[in-house]
Amino acid sequence: MPDSPSTVVDNWLARFDTALQNRDIDGALAFFADDCYWRDFVSFTWNLKTLEGKADIKRMLTATLDEVRPHNWALAEPATGNADAAEAWVTFETAQARGYAHLRLQDGRCYTLLTTMQELKGFEEKKGRNREQGVSHEIAKGRTSWLEKKTAQEARLGYEEQPYCVIVGGGQGGIGLAARMRRLGVPTIVIEKNARAGDSWRNRYKSLHLHDPVWYDHLPYLKFPEDWPVFASKDKIGDWLEHYTSIMELNYWSSTECTKATFDEVAQEWVVQVVRDGTPVTLRPKQLVFALGVSGYPNTPVFAGAGSFEGEQHHSSKHPGGGDYTGRKAVVIGSNNSAHDICADLWEHGADVTMVQRSSTHISRSDSLMDLALGGLYSEQALANGVTTEKADLLFASLPYRILPSAQIPVFEQMAERDADFYSKLSDVGFDLDFGTDGSGLFLKYLRRGSGYYIDVGASQLLIDGRVAVKSGQLDHITPTSVVLADGTELDADLIVYATGYGSMNGWLADLVSPEVADQVGRCWGYGSDTPKDPGPWEGELRNMWKPTNVPQLWIHGGNLHQSRHYSNYLALQIKARMEGLDTPVYELQESHYTR
Repeated sequence: MPDSPSTVVDNWLARFDTALQNRDIDGALAFFADDCYWRDFVSFTWNLKTLEGKADIKRMLTATLDEVRPHNWALAEPATGNADAAEAWVTFETAQARGYAHLRLQDGRCYTLLTTMQELKGFEEKKGRNREQGVSHEIAKGRTSWLEKKTAQEARLGYEEQPYCVIVGGGQGGIGLAARMRRLGVPTIVIEKNARAGDSWRNRYKSLHLHDPVWYDHLPYLKFPEDWPVFASKDKIGDWLEHYTSIMELNYWSSTECTKATFDEVAQEWVVQVVRDGTPVTLRPKQLVFALGVSGYPNTPVFAGAGSFEGEQHHSSKHPGGGDYTGRKAVVIGSNNSAHDICADLWEHGADVTMVQRSSTHISRSDSLMDLALGGLYSEQALANGVTTEKADLLFASLPYRILPSAQIPVFEQMAERDADFYSKLSDVGFDLDFGTDGSGLFLKYLRRGSGYYIDVGASQLLIDGRVAVKSGQLDHITPTSVVLADGTELDADLIVYATGYGSMNGWLADLVSPEVADQVGRCWGYGSDTPKDPGPWEGELRNMWKPTNVPQLWIHGGNLHQSRHYSNYLALQIKARMEGLDTPVYELQESHYTR
């Protein structure tokens, strides 16, 4: 009778643990397949790092093993699969932390290993049995209430006392990270130029809803209620973020703009100039995080003749939505998510709309994406199967980017077959479709370039029916009353919306810190796949995201709601460790590639 998967994993873990404790690196490597991957989030490398193959793993272990001192590897719960292909959730410890891992074995040897730091020893979150009492049950004169203490602390921080960390950007990313920091006891101020938390959502176009489902979008610690809609509106998300900020007791400075940040080499701290409610304030944090979204400044191409246009023109980020566009001709430049949403909004409000598609676009129907790509990880069925949000995040991360396409290609091949009639109808009206350069679909496009796709929530049918026209080609110039394409096609226009995307996140650094610092950090996002808009060399992890950059004490945080939730944990732990003076030797700090 063959061994159970748990027996196989237990045996592997025991031998692996012994080899690591004996510093027998060659012995440890013997437990890995020839084709193997180890993805580490902070626990071994103080970095986000993927090791590909035994040579990479040997180099990492040689550099880190004496410092990390891993031990106590054990099954967290029974393994799944079979003796030849087992999967398991694993706990382990290092000298400084407790970790959680996911392991895949093939024929008794490791194919993929994901190791993550989950908490620092001696600096655990005050939760569960370790939660604070909240009140002293000894009656004394002059006791201060919770509100009085909170008000006094908020009045001191940033003035009499300096925060250890400042987060520039108070959208979902900054808010979620600040919640992690508070739980870890890291004094943090969030800087947000809008008047209220959640305004970065409220201020977008009227019809905006999340395209990702609710199970994918929870914030840290506090999940959406069970009756929360699958796809929430932007105003509902804005209100949730505002309430979350209050409930989590964040030091959130709204109506505050960061105007400049410089690094004081002598004091080894940042000097951050902000204007709060019209009053200049200087903050001096040790750590500075830029959490200004998924991308940088709006990218508005300059076309010949644009200055002569007599109608209205703006970038999609400035499109208000709603209004009465009856009888007006609108041209939307672009064909990705925002372009489709804005075309739908304009059509709903009476406009004669044309979408100008300048390059091919991947489209996934929302229902198909839910069923085929997300359902196994983020759905009610996944929860019923024991796949919590936290496990789903780790399962998604357990496939390194090198092999993620091979897992995604079959999913999108199935989607292409399932929705063949839909895609055929889109092609018939001249819409240029793709599934990515290698057929790996939406998620890889997002990771590689953050653009080039649309999750269809209805706008595609407007194109199919001809209610919104589609024209393919490059824009040549603009006249006072029209848009002219390279083939000579002239499109009458009263309104032009540039749904043309955004620049790299390090564009913010150029203005708020300096161009030199922005170039020292290098490009943000993409992992060097050598596909369109994600040039090589190969990195294996998203550039500069959630990990040490080439500018000490400067961090980049962002991504969608899922990424902001998951990766904020590792960024917060890195900053907490530095605050407590722990040794944090970064293994193989990434090189800087590409400037703004």
